[in-house]
Amino acid sequence: MPKPHRNLVRDYAQDLRLFGSPMSKFGLALMIAAFLVLPTVVQDDFWLSILIYAGITAVGAIGLNLLTGYCGQISLGHAFFIGAGAYVTAKVGGDFGLPFPLWLLAAGGIGALLGGLIGPFTLRLRGHYLAIVTLGLVFVGEHLWRNLDDFTGGNSGTSVTADAAIGPVNFSDLSIFGESYSRNQGWFWLVWALVGLVALLVKNLVRTRPGRALQAVRDRDQAAEVIGVRAGRYKIGAFMISSAIASVAGALFGSYQQFVSPDEWNLLLSIQYIAVIIVGGLGTVFGSVLGALFVGALPALIDRYSDVIPGVQTSVGDSGFISVFALNQAIFGLLIVLFLVLEPRGLAGIWLRIKTYFKAWPFSY
Repeated sequence: MPKPHRNLVRDYAQDLRLFGSPMSKFGLALMIAAFLVLPTVVQDDFWLSILIYAGITAVGAIGLNLLTGYCGQISLGHAFFIGAGAYVTAKVGGDFGLPFPLWLLAAGGIGALLGGLIGPFTLRLRGHYLAIVTLGLVFVGEHLWRNLDDFTGGNSGTSVTADAAIGPVNFSDLSIFGESYSRNQGWFWLVWALVGLVALLVKNLVRTRPGRALQAVRDRDQAAEVIGVRAGRYKIGAFMISSAIASVAGALFGSYQQFVSPDEWNLLLSIQYIAVIIVGGLGTVFGSVLGALFVGALPALIDRYSDVIPGVQTSVGDSGFISVFALNQAIFGLLIVLFLVLEPRGLAGIWLRIKTYFKAWPFSY
């Protein structure tokens, strides 16, 4: 008969597995099947572009959730690092002509460097004070992006000609076994493959000793230091990794859109990412992806169907009382308030409750 402590060790080891249960493996198989088949079924460029933008948002949201959800550091400066990644890609991948792996690594490296430079200034700050400091990054970034003309193109913006190719495989002009695919189909596979890679890396990180240390810092930073966790080092590390992932998202955004301007890296973008992780679920990698699919697609959908939404002003002189931009702001704010009040665990919490219910439903009567 096995000893109780051995059972506990076995159960703990099973909980640490990414796909320990048959249902988890089945869900993984479904996601892989959807990843492979969806672009061949949904071939409309509009819907594919929404899924691509949602995937890019998911990459950035995973990085922000690592910083805010797992480490407890509130950041409103995510747009600064996303913009930095986009401009680095325009220079390294476009002007210098470096291949996709190198410009993506360059964007991530610059993001990590900027995070490492800014991180130490946030060590003595927490809560609202930290949010205000990181908010300042957005306005510093806007000043830099508008005035560094040689690097960013100034107010006029700059084109991004970085190729999304790995060796002979060009995702902008993809051809497999003689079958040609559109640019959006190739980019769908590229972006969502990177979403899976980033999600896997972050999920494995939070399951390790550094990940548990991050969560200890989030819950009680002083108590964590008492038991030997160097809170400062982990806070800076989380800031660097989060910034690097945000810059990778910016690199993908710039390369896919092929043009970037300072108007895109504003406070609304940072608020959108806050809305994504709150709606999706703080402290969950899966929630970041759910939030990106739910919130990240809203601006494009509102812009597409604004003419049928009552009260929306679609052009100058229209009779509507609210613009598309203002409507997006209002929706993000409303979603943040509703989920914080009614469902603090976000969509991931709702999904976990549904799973728990169906696991226990034969015994609920």
